[in-house]
Amino acid sequence: MKLELTPEETAFRDDLRAVFREVPEDIGVRYRAGRTTREDIVETQRILNRHGLAVPHWPVEYGGQDWTPTQAHIYTNELQRAGIPEPLAFNVGMVGPVIANFGSRELRDRFLAPTANLDIWWSQGFSEPGAGSDLAGLKTTAVRDGDSYIVNGQKTWTTLGQYGQWMFLLARTDPGADKPQKGISFLLVDLDTPGIDRRPIRLIDGSVEVNEFFFTDVRVPAENLVGEENKGWTYAKFLLGNERNGMAQVGTSQRMYTALVSTAENRTIAGRPLTQDPEFRRRLYAVKLRLTALESTMLRITAASEGGRPSPLSSLLKIEGSRIIQELDDLAVAVLGPDAVEITGVTGKDAAFPGDAVVEYLNHRKVSIYGGTNEVQAGVIAKAILGL
Repeated sequence: MKLELTPEETAFRDDLRAVFREVPEDIGVRYRAGRTTREDIVETQRILNRHGLAVPHWPVEYGGQDWTPTQAHIYTNELQRAGIPEPLAFNVGMVGPVIANFGSRELRDRFLAPTANLDIWWSQGFSEPGAGSDLAGLKTTAVRDGDSYIVNGQKTWTTLGQYGQWMFLLARTDPGADKPQKGISFLLVDLDTPGIDRRPIRLIDGSVEVNEFFFTDVRVPAENLVGEENKGWTYAKFLLGNERNGMAQVGTSQRMYTALVSTAENRTIAGRPLTQDPEFRRRLYAVKLRLTALESTMLRITAASEGGRPSPLSSLLKIEGSRIIQELDDLAVAVLGPDAVEITGVTGKDAAFPGDAVVEYLNHRKVSIYGGTNEVQAGVIAKAILGL
């Protein structure tokens, strides 16, 4: 497969870069240093939305763009390589496409525009204690009571849930279904509703990235049901297919690779640049080859996912993308040595690894777990692709 861009595609790429440069530089600096704020994410997404670039993969009538798979790939790569906050995945890559494809006209009219502009911050209510990778084992229930559902249960590992205003939630509406994947529904829940207890889960450094939610007799209007009752598993698979495509993080890995090479060129071992060390060069070129192969595979999978049908091959992207990011983290820590623990005063736009590289190394251990562990994705590949 050719990876070179046509003149038209190059012009398209350059137009995107011009828009991305409108994001204030201080936002990019904080993002690259791992210190992005809620306000940074909101401001960036609204800049992109003004240019029609916040939700390009949505239906055109709701702000999407009628792009080719190659254009969509260029957009994702350039956005990640720009080193600015990406549009909030919970809004644009998860609940938005589900509402657009399966929601009622009323839900689409009510939610899609504010979701695209980040006037609503969505949280994901999928994982539970004992039902993370095995999502079909969820225990949260939603019992129909007149014009409402009464929700009881718990959700956990809710990323950035401290900012959430609404939650898209999977709940069991038919406990007697013959298979665990059946009898699950997809609900939209206002997080200001009485009966919801939101608790932050503090990390070892004292920060909050994930949260847990407890639901006690929470009344959710039945009109907030997306699609049909007991068909939530179908919508969840659609959502997770979109999520895993984005988890390839090709552009992010390319930016990390460029920064890694730049840093290694200024490090010496036995009096010569680290980039001339045979073992380091072997690892560097090996990850570069894998990254090129991942980009090519992503192009093929993107083309196969048209028409609202995410390919099960997205599981391949998720596995290999997470492995590459972790390998790049390994190399970064090896290059920086003791400096990986903390780099102070390195916050400029050209800084290769601003912030604490070890913190990033540890934080990225999760990328092979969330969105469905790599082991679970291997099972998806075995069943859906290899027919085992």
